[in-house]
Amino acid sequence: MQRRGDEPRALTSEPALRVIMRRLREIMSQPGDGQERLNKIVKQIAGVMVAEVCSIYLKRQDGSLELFASEGLNPDAVHVVRMKRGEGLVGRCAELNITVNEPEASSHPSFSYRPETGEEIYHSLLAVPIARSGQVLGVLVVQNRTQKEYSDEDVEVLQATAMVVAEHLVSGAVAGAGTAIEIERSLSTVIQGERMAEGIALGHVVLHEPRIVVTHLMAEDPEAELLRLETAIASLRASLDEMFDHEHLSAAGEHRDVLEAYRMFAHDKGWERRLREAVDGGLTAEAAVERVQNSIRARMLRQNDAYWRERQRDLDDLSDRLLRILAGRITSADEPSALPPDTILVARTMGPAELLDYDRRRLRGLIVEDGSGQSHVAIVAKALGIAAVGQARGIVERVSAGDAAIVDAMSGQVHLRPSSDVIAAYSDKVRFLARRQRQYRALRDVPAVTRDGVKVNLNINAGLLVDMPHLKDAGADGVGLFRTELLFMLSNSLPKVERQADSYRAILARADGRPVVFRTLDIGGDKVLHYLRQPKEENPAMGWRAVRMGLDRPALLRTQVRALLRAAAGQELRIMIPMVSSAAEMDAVHALISKEREILMQRGHELPEKLLVGAMIEVPCLLFELDELMPRVDFVSVGSNDMMQFLFAADRTNARVGSRFDPLTPAPLRALKMLAQTTQKHGVPLTLCGEMAGRPIEAMALIALGFRSLSMAPASIGPVKSMILSLDTTRVSKLVDELVVAGVQNIREHLDTFAKSEGVDV
Repeated sequence: MQRRGDEPRALTSEPALRVIMRRLREIMSQPGDGQERLNKIVKQIAGVMVAEVCSIYLKRQDGSLELFASEGLNPDAVHVVRMKRGEGLVGRCAELNITVNEPEASSHPSFSYRPETGEEIYHSLLAVPIARSGQVLGVLVVQNRTQKEYSDEDVEVLQATAMVVAEHLVSGAVAGAGTAIEIERSLSTVIQGERMAEGIALGHVVLHEPRIVVTHLMAEDPEAELLRLETAIASLRASLDEMFDHEHLSAAGEHRDVLEAYRMFAHDKGWERRLREAVDGGLTAEAAVERVQNSIRARMLRQNDAYWRERQRDLDDLSDRLLRILAGRITSADEPSALPPDTILVARTMGPAELLDYDRRRLRGLIVEDGSGQSHVAIVAKALGIAAVGQARGIVERVSAGDAAIVDAMSGQVHLRPSSDVIAAYSDKVRFLARRQRQYRALRDVPAVTRDGVKVNLNINAGLLVDMPHLKDAGADGVGLFRTELLFMLSNSLPKVERQADSYRAILARADGRPVVFRTLDIGGDKVLHYLRQPKEENPAMGWRAVRMGLDRPALLRTQVRALLRAAAGQELRIMIPMVSSAAEMDAVHALISKEREILMQRGHELPEKLLVGAMIEVPCLLFELDELMPRVDFVSVGSNDMMQFLFAADRTNARVGSRFDPLTPAPLRALKMLAQTTQKHGVPLTLCGEMAGRPIEAMALIALGFRSLSMAPASIGPVKSMILSLDTTRVSKLVDELVVAGVQNIREHLDTFAKSEGVDV
């Protein structure tokens, strides 16, 4: 082991250990905080052991490990890198309480690549547990560029050093490394996070610990291991298929898209092939899962893109589920009696399938340290009606199992160990929200008309046949957005015309005369068909997707149009084209549709009684071509989610920037006002689809701008309708116009004040 710039020198365990002991005593006697001492400790150990890297990882309450200090690794990784329980060679060392001595760490099945540390240049690794009285407190690691196995003397020196470090940790000499956390756990505290799924929940903490530690790496009987793997994969896929029968997941919404994409990952042939190859190479089924997981994660983490970060979470979730199946391990999620009836689930991170493992009847709230309102687990939490808060930094370290907690997913706050007064106040809020839900159900058959007589059409977003009953249940006027891509994502190959036509025909039949707007295939971005070859893109959200792909591959779009025309024979058909970026694109779309109409007429097929073709306005440049676009369309719909992220150049799935913009500010409202005025001038119907439509305050602003048709998740119909029934359109329009003209930035606050003074139910 040779440190950069040092000459090799012979070491014996006693002299090296004596040097380390003396220097550790000196460090502990010097003034300074805990972090300074840990930094000095790793620097001294690296110097004495002639190591290029020395790191200390400390164990947190949930079993994960946090990089607390390092000499040699990227200093920005300290307190940022966290490894799940049992993850990687360091996690293996801590979980099994064993020494890990690897000449080529990256080739080990348990190796976990972390690009933020800069450790890819180091080959050999020696890790020993930092333990006291049989309890593992952390891991002490040294690394070198040289590919070699560390000597017995090296192991003895590092083990003895770890014992001394452990004594200093538990004595409190390294303040902040653990003792402060224990004190904090006994106090009432409030953590500010971000809202992921609205609601309020009171209950008691259950810590989520999904990780299985792989202990047996090499297979004794490869054929038996392959059979175990095949059986486990079949079980995994069956459990994911059962998700779609979940009583709380039949409602329309983005969660259907999320779970379909998630299930497709589990059915991915490439993933299965890699697992089989790893077993054929001599690994156990469990070790194969871990090796493939770490290999794919390494590639994904090199992609600095929100899409790949979400895919990585899906991969980790699926791999952990597969490991639990292989281990035959029953978790607290599988044993309802192990959960309190008012469970508040606390996790470092969580995938959508892991959340579905828990008994919904006992689950009140969810708190995670990462994640945003657009993360996959957030979308599923919304569908389940679970109050959820993300970005709750440090939550896992601040709670113990059984602690009382309140999740306020209206404000994004988490109250830990709240006082009786706080509990009483939130109990009143929960009862109030329950009364509101009963009021919304009573409005189902009441038309959405404002106090001054303005009718607003409220539509639902849907994507599957099972979503259609909610058209009536929600009291909606129609389906403002039907995502046709889900049929394609469900298929193992491109669906043929007959299958597509049967699906669209069933949707129209379930609509029972209400209008349905079919959005043509919006593939690309974060929606990938495994059977359709697509190029790798640096920024897929703004890449080759939707109508761009449809016009470049006309056979794909023509097949779908043909199926839609046949399905709507003798009925009204509304087709909406997504991601239009120039008015001229609609000419190409019309030409394609006309050609398909001619072919069907020649073959004697009955055509739709009425055909309406519209464009989805998501790309900002189209706002400056509206007069050219309007003569080419029968209707337009605003895709507010994409439009806002493009207007603000802020990825809505990125928690760091997704919350930096507010659609209720002058710039986006001016754009929407211009759009509303232009469509009115040309007599073209206008709808807005997206999250803005489903939030009462933002829906109120849209109505003030001139929008008379909104499309949203079914659960949002009640709150928005209640707002509309109590609204005076003339008064709110005057207010919003004045605020936008004046360039007022805090328009949301003014609208809140207006609603309170006018008695508008928001």
